[in-house]
Amino acid sequence: MAITSAITTSFKVEALKGVHNFTADNDQFKLALYTSSATMGAATTAYSTAQEASGTNYTAKGAFLTSITPVASGTTAIVDFSDLTFGTATVTARGCMIFNEVASGDPAVCVVDFGGDKTSTAGNFTIVFPAANATAAIIRLA
Repeated sequence: MAITSAITTSFKVEALKGVHNFTADNDQFKLALYTSSATMGAATTAYSTAQEASGTNYTAKGAFLTSITPVASGTTAIVDFSDLTFGTATVTARGCMIFNEVASGDPAVCVVDFGGDKTSTAGNFTIVFPAANATAAIIRLA
């Protein structure tokens, strides 16, 4: 079992089909946490409850992300999100998935491997997104 960080292939196709709109009020993106038992990567197509993390103050399907309007960074289009905190949580996660909660089938956008299990015990479990630029943004299309 492994989580491999990737923008999902299905997202790339769906972006060209207009399935995802990061600035529209009707598309809402969520981040769900997964355990080290999860197998996810570029071939992941949609949110799944299989091997999703569970714990105090973490609920299935995770939490909504605050999207920042897509912008250009040089010749790369990027999307960034505000950092996300699961407050007073007791949870262990190896990675996460960002998915479109409103689009039919909860399609996956990207999968992120944390590089090891991360745990909080009755504390804040915070996802800190990388810098919003062409080389680091969580979602970037070059």
